[in-house]
Amino acid sequence: MRSLFLLILLTLASEAFANFNLPPLPPREEFGNIIINRTSTANDQQPVTFSHWLHRSKFTCRVCHGELDFLMKTNATEITERGNRLGKFCGACHNGKIAFRHNGNCDKCHNGDIAYSNSKFDAFVLKNSMQMTMTGNGVNWSSGLASGVLKPQAYIKKKSQDMNFEKELLLEAEMSIIPPAIFPHKAHAAWLDCDNCHPELFNIKKKGTHFSMVQILNGEYCGVCHLKVAFPMDECKRCHPAMRE
Repeated sequence: MRSLFLLILLTLASEAFANFNLPPLPPREEFGNIIINRTSTANDQQPVTFSHWLHRSKFTCRVCHGELDFLMKTNATEITERGNRLGKFCGACHNGKIAFRHNGNCDKCHNGDIAYSNSKFDAFVLKNSMQMTMTGNGVNWSSGLASGVLKPQAYIKKKSQDMNFEKELLLEAEMSIIPPAIFPHKAHAAWLDCDNCHPELFNIKKKGTHFSMVQILNGEYCGVCHLKVAFPMDECKRCHPAMRE
């Protein structure tokens, strides 16, 4: 009887998740691609297309969102051509030494085409024999990093301190019929620094940060990454492991 009761609860929880308005997913080779257009159109330039999966295969998230000072939210950082030429932001790599430089290569970035790098995706997956998942861009980035298949650089000039914080958080769901989410610091610290999430996304000065699934789906908190870059909300069990399929 107890097993039947638990089964009914988990089924109801799955149905409750289904009622959330999950955003439609793009083709897997476009998942993680963004358009940067804070000032481009205003200056009569095509917006910049940026492929997270292409850069993520070479650098950890902390390189751009820590060392190079890109804020986590798209278009929140003011990037200028002058700054790039002085070696800031994109210019830290796109200097002709690490990656192609700006001069004469404008349309590689300023093309306004979110699918610009799509043709390279299948070759990347094949070359690295990536473990695949069912949603997002299909790549299991955490397993690729843990197994050593992926070896992204953790810094460009300023070496960051290795993080060994492994505490897991049990996050109770807003609905009692939905099992708790598990937040593993270790998996996130492999890609990010503490200040990528704190305090910009989660204010740890407060005793507990309360947020809802609706807020996440509006692009806040976990939704800053887990809507467009990290695995999407469709993979309920990766956060709520007790969730029934």
